[in-house]
Amino acid sequence: MKKIVFLGVNHAGTIAISTILEKNKDYEVIAIERNDVCSFLGCGIALWISDVVKDPSGLFYSSKEQLESLGAKVYLKHEIKKVDFDEKKVFFKDLTTKEDKEVVYDKLVISVGSKPFVPRFKSSKFEEWKNVKTVKTYYDAQEIINFLKNEDIKKVSIVGGGYIGVELAEAVKIYGKETTLVDASPKILNKYYDDEFVDLMTEKIKENDVKFELGQLVEDLIGKDGKITAIKTNEKEIATDFVIFAIGALPNTVLFKDSKLNLAKNGAIVVDKNQKTNITDVFAIGDCATIHNSITNKSDYIALASNAVKTGRAVANTILNKNGKIEGVQGSNAISIYGLHMMSTGLNTEGARREGFNVKSAFIKSEQKPSFMNEPHTVRLKVVYDENSRLILGAQLASTYDISMGIHMFSLAIAKKTTIDELKYLDFFFLPRFNQPFNYVNELALNV
Repeated sequence: MKKIVFLGVNHAGTIAISTILEKNKDYEVIAIERNDVCSFLGCGIALWISDVVKDPSGLFYSSKEQLESLGAKVYLKHEIKKVDFDEKKVFFKDLTTKEDKEVVYDKLVISVGSKPFVPRFKSSKFEEWKNVKTVKTYYDAQEIINFLKNEDIKKVSIVGGGYIGVELAEAVKIYGKETTLVDASPKILNKYYDDEFVDLMTEKIKENDVKFELGQLVEDLIGKDGKITAIKTNEKEIATDFVIFAIGALPNTVLFKDSKLNLAKNGAIVVDKNQKTNITDVFAIGDCATIHNSITNKSDYIALASNAVKTGRAVANTILNKNGKIEGVQGSNAISIYGLHMMSTGLNTEGARREGFNVKSAFIKSEQKPSFMNEPHTVRLKVVYDENSRLILGAQLASTYDISMGIHMFSLAIAKKTTIDELKYLDFFFLPRFNQPFNYVNELALNV
């Protein structure tokens, strides 16, 4: 019986283990996890904090008991100490008993995920402060909620203007706190969206009394007796009672820094389209690994829950000798804040320029339904394309109406090398309850 060892039982690892054992019981599967829980959906934390998710148990997609009922052996609260790729051995430690253990593998799947990025400060360390948190784990969320329920906490600062930071700003404001969003970039969400959409979301958040301190780099944390009283940026000091760092995440791959594994600049494990590493019988999935970008045709780091699921299923099928190849992804994503829904796929204008494309774009502002329906929902659509080839490189959508499925069409269009011109007479149905006689996608393309 072949033995498959998983390093990490996160979202990607759980999907892979379940898929393998549900399709073939002839494998011995062993999983090693440092935490005492497994498969926590971290991107649901803001929903839990804002009380949209009432029961956080729903954010766990599996458990030790569930995986072991399928036939796996799961070691929780065990830390991986070393991997000998030549001897195919994993050395790990029981964090409770301190007992050292080892296991031999036939195939190894690395699914150690990512870790929150925290900057270095001038005169202090992150660990010194009691009222500062990162946002990643189940326990992080619990502690954040406890801080927000504390009436002595009046001012909350969130460092990071990406998806997680913006979602947390809305969630924190629900608790009646004075909320400030701090970021080194002059604009929020600008990794995914162009100004037409960034400005729209910024205005929506400001309408709900969230303060912005943008274009400022956090240099230090100020306080005494382990309690922060202010954030020091390169411009000013921002008074605060509680700080949440949501800058982003890095692959949790320090263990493999000096190993034979091929690592990207940011530490992600480089894999091929079947999640294979440069070492025979070793795979990597989820947030610790790269994934193929179908637009740039490069190995890229796109840490999304959707990609974790894809890579988990892909590696399972590869191990089961089925088609597990991921031809590429576009980084499709979405956010919904104060009733404003925004979604994007592919490259925004700046990202396309960085990749060397001859960038052009088309933008349209329209209505989702005919005016006689008396349901005004403005829709904004922007398509980024290459002027030479006319190929679509990216798309962005925004509305108070749920048009989220539209971004999937653009994701497919990018993957299938569709041109902007092919959208002109693309067949969309019409029914007043849903949309207009002539779709805004067609209208945009006809005006290019």
